[in-house]
Amino acid sequence: MPQVPQTVFDALAVRTWCGLALAALGRAREEIDAINVYPVADGDTGTNLYLTMESAAAAVEAVFAGHEAGGPRGAEGEPTLAEAARAMAHGALIGARGNSGTILAQLLRGMAQVLADDREAAHTDGRGLRLALRRAADSARDAVAHPVEGTVLTVASAAADAATDTEGDCGTVARAAYEGAGTALAATPGQLAALARAGVVDAGGRGLVAVLAALVETFTGDAPRAVTAPEGLARVADLGVVPEVCAEDRPGADGPAFEVIYLLEAEDTAVARLRQRLDGLGDSLVVVGGDGLWNVHVHVDDAGAAVEAGVEAGRPYRIRITHFGAEDAHMAGAAGRQPRERAQRAVVAVVPGEGLAGLYTGAGATTVLARPGEPPASGELVEAVRRAHAREVVLLPNDADLRHTAAAAAEQARAEGVRVALIPTRSAVQGIAALAVHEPDRRFDEDVVSMTSAAGATRYAEVVIAERQSWTMAGICQAGDVLGLIDGDVAVIGSDVTATAAAVVDRMLAAGGEMVTLVLGDEAPTGVADHVETSVRESYLAVDTVVYRGGRQGALLLIGVE
Repeated sequence: MPQVPQTVFDALAVRTWCGLALAALGRAREEIDAINVYPVADGDTGTNLYLTMESAAAAVEAVFAGHEAGGPRGAEGEPTLAEAARAMAHGALIGARGNSGTILAQLLRGMAQVLADDREAAHTDGRGLRLALRRAADSARDAVAHPVEGTVLTVASAAADAATDTEGDCGTVARAAYEGAGTALAATPGQLAALARAGVVDAGGRGLVAVLAALVETFTGDAPRAVTAPEGLARVADLGVVPEVCAEDRPGADGPAFEVIYLLEAEDTAVARLRQRLDGLGDSLVVVGGDGLWNVHVHVDDAGAAVEAGVEAGRPYRIRITHFGAEDAHMAGAAGRQPRERAQRAVVAVVPGEGLAGLYTGAGATTVLARPGEPPASGELVEAVRRAHAREVVLLPNDADLRHTAAAAAEQARAEGVRVALIPTRSAVQGIAALAVHEPDRRFDEDVVSMTSAAGATRYAEVVIAERQSWTMAGICQAGDVLGLIDGDVAVIGSDVTATAAAVVDRMLAAGGEMVTLVLGDEAPTGVADHVETSVRESYLAVDTVVYRGGRQGALLLIGVE
């Protein structure tokens, strides 16, 4: 069905573009993964671009949802162009994955800096789009420590050059940028030996061309003609061909052994010093962001030193370290090795803190860490299913708000040939109960029924601090009050964490129970677990209590009764 074109670049155009770009990268993901040979042949460029764009699109959707819920402030109740553009850039920044995703995040940030320059402007025109594409290409190049031609940077510069030389509306400028990028993409094998040896175009550049094609469709309503590879090279649309990767291009052959990525809260001056420090530790250094929040990507042999450098600069978090030599089915295929055998069954679970991640991992689950206020996107869940590398997967979202995200991930995994059962766990304590009865040796259906029954028999609660005054099922709460939520509804309002936790457990056990599970957050007061455990032991003789430490999980305390 043809897309209704946007005549100007406004907030709705940002939303449309993000949605179309995400769909385009989803269609091209496997193709792009298959031609990923530079800077490391780890076969994940398409996946990383998709996950980055998914985070950007989700952030834009959240801004629109906020306006719909809170009443109109912009035209017709929609956000302003500046709000939508900043959301897009921020979403891409916090969700950026890999070298390619980090560069895409900076491209989107560069565009947003121009689009959001006038905070009150409802839209911009072809001239504004030309300036945005120019800023995007320049800022992305500046973010890379040692720019290399024949990469996505070259393609972005060519797109900006073509746009700069074009007069007209947004559709005309977008088409010129797309065509300029396509021409540059076809030339990348002549600029980079690794591409020529493998007979492919640059994977990151191919992804950018897909994003620019979505931009053309946003303003014209029609998807442009697909880019084809030059004569004599492997066609980028030929998904059945895995490029031949020379030994020197394989992960870990001569280059660094680890990829390190983290978000960093730091001042500009500290980041300048960090760039110098990391540049001396490894290569493929890309640092993007600004205004106190940065995304850092580098390939190193000493992963610990790269993280320590971040600690010296500010506060690193969402740290991801990938060993290029690790056995991975996708990477093994790209490197010409035999992929490892699939496991028969695995459990994939979303967990809210590092402590619970360790607990779940120790029980054999593949985990996806959900930071407070940063729920995982469906692409991250799909990636975790792929990482589990099993024929059958039990998916535990552990959050009622993730049910649609988890359902979308399950459908995608099923389309890839994995048998997936989604158990609608609403809390990590329900996931713990399900995992406790998991038996991979019994029939899949029997295992899923048993795990679902255990989760459903576990009532869940949490103790949190109220952020604002609000009406609740238990009355009016004020900012700073301690809230006890049972099965998602506020049941207790108090002033003391320990007393509120004990009251919540009493209410839950009044309906019966044999086991109380307490998961302590980092900010839970000392002694709360001992007090609750003592109270349970004195009042309910046949009830046992088990305590875990969840880390930075958002809630002060998670409670389960089964």
